[in-house]
This record gives sequence, structure tokens and C-alpha cells, in this order.
Amino acid sequence: MKSYKISTKCVQAGYTPRNGEPRQIPIVQSTTFKYDTSEDMGKLFDLEASGYFYTRLQNPTNDYVAAKIAALEGGTAGMLTSSGQAANFFALFNICECGSHIVSSSSIYGGTFNLIAVTMAKMGIEATFVPPDCTEEELNAAFRPNTRAVFGETIANPALTVLDIEKFAKAAHAHGVPLIVDNTFPTPVNCRPIEWGADIVTHSTTKYMDGHGAAVGGAIVDSGKFDWMAHADKFPGLCTPDDSYHGITYATKFGNGAAFITKATSQLMRDFGSIQSPQNAFLLNLGLESLHVRMPRHVENGQAVAEFLAAHPKVNFVNYSGLPTDKYYALAQKYLPNGGCGVVSFEIKGGRTGAENFMKRLKLAAIETHVADARTCCLNPATSTHRQMTDEQLREAGISAGLVRMSCGLEDKEDLIADLRQALED
Repeated sequence: MKSYKISTKCVQAGYTPRNGEPRQIPIVQSTTFKYDTSEDMGKLFDLEASGYFYTRLQNPTNDYVAAKIAALEGGTAGMLTSSGQAANFFALFNICECGSHIVSSSSIYGGTFNLIAVTMAKMGIEATFVPPDCTEEELNAAFRPNTRAVFGETIANPALTVLDIEKFAKAAHAHGVPLIVDNTFPTPVNCRPIEWGADIVTHSTTKYMDGHGAAVGGAIVDSGKFDWMAHADKFPGLCTPDDSYHGITYATKFGNGAAFITKATSQLMRDFGSIQSPQNAFLLNLGLESLHVRMPRHVENGQAVAEFLAAHPKVNFVNYSGLPTDKYYALAQKYLPNGGCGVVSFEIKGGRTGAENFMKRLKLAAIETHVADARTCCLNPATSTHRQMTDEQLREAGISAGLVRMSCGLEDKEDLIADLRQALED
């Protein structure tokens, strides 16, 4: 499957039925699995054999879909989680513990910012946030001896900054830690961060991967390229015996290709239980089968809407990396040559009030706390998804009080522009 194009992988990867088996990925809607002897089951609990015993840890439907996403990203192993937030938490907490430190881009989704800056801080894990446009010197200055991971988003939600993946990967590797990149917005159809140096990739599969607003979920993919044992002192959870699994050392038993995901599954999923339901995984796979067809249309609509808004006198500015005038245009040409996504953010004249009045007049685009599916929707982040952030934190994340985030769906672009025009000129 490695030699196939990504469009073929969207349709075929992850599951190959044998003679007489279901052509579509089967939904294994069962909490548990039967074994003939306790010895057989014991081997599973000791991680001495592969198989399934309880869906909270693993399920065949989920594993088929996770394998497809890993193939799309060019990784060695993957897992599904109950949400994108769970994926980001697991990816970080799998290698961090009380006393650890994280370096993160400041331009990330507000919920993830809150996860890192507030919730994980309560667990004794500190973070330093750096602007995505920081110099290499400024980035390296953020590291500490206890830094265990670097985090960023390929295209930030909703500021739409483009992460210089190679710059952040270079700094992470110079300090002996992995780079974790949330690749939700471009999806692997438009960017594969592993090819640019990222070590772990996460997704909110709720967005473009599902594509229809039907199923909440998340995913983690390991590149298999980070050498954990080369930095064993930093990652004892992977590089020293795990007493809860009879002294297994993940990095030596499973190697770089599977250690990270095996630990996240056998430890974190076991203890936190943030599993994606098999039914949701089935729906996710239906979305993945058309991902390569949908993403170009989302990009086409986003580009058309961005160009219209950029020329309108009632719009102060537009963030969209496909515009030649955009600050991140050059980076987008490097990392996103086929376009990024269908999400456009812009500021209406009149600040927060102007944004609210504009959204009330929209007829086709719906106000929703969602993004990146077949239907166009919008919101004002400062009063919704990012309302827990202070004005200073909003500015650091590249979000103004009057910013509108619009996710362009699969409708006709002329209809979308007409809706915008009447809402702006009413």
C-alpha cells in the first residue's frame, strides 16, 4: 500500500478483506471478546500476544480505521480516541508527567491552549508558549532541561497561521524531544507533517476526515522515526520497565515503530477510557473514503471566499494562506502547495458588534460551534470557542475580538459569495 497514491489509500488502506469476508469495514459492536482459556487471555494482558479482550482498549473496527489514517500520514502505527482533545492530551501525556515542560506554539485552538496552559498545569506539567513566527534563537530559548515535547498546529484554528514545521522540528530534535503536530485542518491530503520532520501527528477526526458533522473523534499517528532509547533519560515511561505490565520496556519490546502507540493504548486508554465507539469509527471511514475528493472543493471555495472578502470595503483584513498578500503565503507554498483548507478568518469593521450583526444576517452559512464539514458555518471565536482566553492571550493567538471564522463547505462558491455580499451590505 505504501506505493499507492493518497487517493487510493483513502479508499483502500487499513482493511483488506479475505475470501468471503465483508467488503466494507465491519462494525464490531461488542464490549468484550471470548477466549477458550484463561491462558489465552492472560497473554493479551501481558502484551505477549495481539488480539482483543475489551473495547475500552482496542476494537477491530477502530484498528482498521486507525491503520488507514496511519497509512495516509506515512506513519508506522495509529490509534483512535474519543475526540481531538483526547488525542492531543494522550499524545502529550504519554511522554510527560508531573515536573515535565512543554514548548508550544501560541497560535493553537483555544481548547488545546486551555488543555496545556490550565489543565495540564494542574497536573504539574508546565508550558512555554512561543509565537509561531519566532526566530530560531527565540524558539531554542524556550527549552528547559525538563522539556519533553514541542507542539503546534499545521494550520492554526482559527488564526490560520501556518507552522514552519521544519523550524520547530529542528529545534525539538536539537533538544532531544519529539515534535507533535495537529494536522486537522489540511489533513494528510494537503500536508503530511512527518515528511517535514514531525514525529507524532494528531487529528480531530470530527472535522474534515469525518466531513459530515456526524461523529466526534480523534486520532494519533506515530512516525516511528523518533529514537526513544537515544534519549532514555527523558522518557522513562517508554524506556524503563512498566510495573503495571510485568516489567515490559516499551521502547525495547516494540521498537520505535510501535512503542509510543502501544504505551498510549495499554496505559492511557486503559486508565482514561477515551475510546472512539466502533459506530463512530465506521462513519469516520466513510468520510475518509471521499476525503481526497472533498478537500480540493473545500480549498476552491475557501480561496474564492477569501478573495471576495479581501476586496470588500467592510472587511479590515482576511487570514487565508492562499492569498498572495497573506503573511503565511510563502510557508503555505512550501508546506501546502495544493492548498490548505476551506477555513477563512476575517475581521469585520465594527469589532465584536460588527461581527455579531454580520453573522445574524447570514442566510446560507449557519452559526455553529463546528468547522470543516460539508455545510458552511461560522462563529466569532472570542465569544465562543476561545472565550476562556484573556484579551492578551487572544492577541498572542492571533485572534481579535471581531474576528469571524468561516468554514466553507461543499456548496457552490457563487452562492456562498452571494450570501456574504448581502450580509455585508445589508
